[in-house]
Amino acid sequence: MFKNALISVSNKDGLEDFLKPLAAQGMRIVSSGGTAKYLEEKGFEVVKVSDQTQFPEVMGGRVKTLHPYIHMPLLQRKSVDEDQTTLSEHNLEAFDLVLVNLYPFREALEQNSSPEEMIEKIDIGGPTLLRASAKNFESVTVLCDPQDYSWVQEKSELSLDDRKKLAAKVFKHVSEYDNLIQGYLSGTGSLKGLRYGENPQQQAWWESQREWGVHQAHILQGKELSYNNLLDLDASLRALFLFNDPTVISVKHNNPCGVATANNLTVALELSLKADPVSVFGGIIALNREVDKECAQKLTELFLECVIAPSYTSEAKEHFKSKKNLRLLEWPQLLDFKNQTKETMTRTILGGELLQTADVVESRTDEWKLVSGELTENDWKALEFSWKVCSCLKSNAISITNDHKSLGLGMGQVNRVDAVEQAFARAKHFHPEEKNLYLASDAFFPFPDSIELAAKHGVKAIIQPGGSIKDEAVIKKAEELNIPMVFTGKRHFRH
Repeated sequence: MFKNALISVSNKDGLEDFLKPLAAQGMRIVSSGGTAKYLEEKGFEVVKVSDQTQFPEVMGGRVKTLHPYIHMPLLQRKSVDEDQTTLSEHNLEAFDLVLVNLYPFREALEQNSSPEEMIEKIDIGGPTLLRASAKNFESVTVLCDPQDYSWVQEKSELSLDDRKKLAAKVFKHVSEYDNLIQGYLSGTGSLKGLRYGENPQQQAWWESQREWGVHQAHILQGKELSYNNLLDLDASLRALFLFNDPTVISVKHNNPCGVATANNLTVALELSLKADPVSVFGGIIALNREVDKECAQKLTELFLECVIAPSYTSEAKEHFKSKKNLRLLEWPQLLDFKNQTKETMTRTILGGELLQTADVVESRTDEWKLVSGELTENDWKALEFSWKVCSCLKSNAISITNDHKSLGLGMGQVNRVDAVEQAFARAKHFHPEEKNLYLASDAFFPFPDSIELAAKHGVKAIIQPGGSIKDEAVIKKAEELNIPMVFTGKRHFRH
């Protein structure tokens, strides 16, 4: 199938098995450096790049494939007579197969290699070979991923569309490689290996891509951060950023379990821990003010995975030493969140990625409309608080709060009634004497049944996006039950 191949790979997985049948059919192999040595040891007949170029590899191997006698056979156009004449004049044969993958820059980052080693892991010739080959996909088959060897080998002949797809993969590969290098050199990107992912059988890495972020935090003590720790820290901080007053967020399994604001941090901490004292066990705590010794004493009274705050007093730091496994993070730049641009959110799905702008959760706006009953100014404040809390929960989500503390949270349910029942069950269990109950829903109520359930539990007011075809029936039910209700006009799903 192929007559003339150029091979230069760091990852040699599957290389021997892929090349054996092709070499047996008479395919010529041009290679350099360690790849040429490897192939010769495996019994392949190899033309070294220096023989092809009639120029030695120099500068410790930094310059070897950057030569016209390599790139002319890569970039020649079969349909252009001048190109073919030029090859003939120089006794060159066009390459029709290129196998190249790049120096292991990512692996060097994971291993925290020295700056000198990192520079030498910046591949120059490899990306150039790949880009040239991919540009000329009409004539050249280019492979940058050993996982593609098997399906290429199974085909008797590759179509133009096959080669085009392989070329596209090459440009993606080179782009990701360049992004890693850019992040490393600019100081805005780093890659760190984690012990494991969500579960011990999964590998995981932590890659920072911007100047501002959790990677700026100083880990003052405790075990290495885990994959799950980082997810929960992110969830706690995104919730924390919604509030300006002294606020404490308790998070468990990527959901807030206790949210509280107060005039001082100590009171907010007490309220957050008491909001759901069962779920907070083994959780993450985020605070938006300096932590003093009194707060530190309260935080060390129970088992926690992580605590993050902008700063700690020296007395607080000393007190935390009694909990040597507690991960303590100090992030002064935490308070700069308002100055940060809203990033694009990315999630992988099978075969691709989904991208979206960040969800902006606003305080009370002109879009909010009172559709039933009447509200005092404190009612509005309480609904605004509950609305922000609800936006941080996994959908379907319901928050039951007063004007400064979460009381019962229902999240991740497959229907809204289940979320309502879950929220009330927690509120009644942990705060049976609380009378000021305000309910927020992350999306509209499709039926009036949740309104009836809210009335049964004595809810003072409800806030929800509205937008259901049953809105009229829902509003009517709220009026019948004398429950004020606000429509915000925006939902806040969090899948």
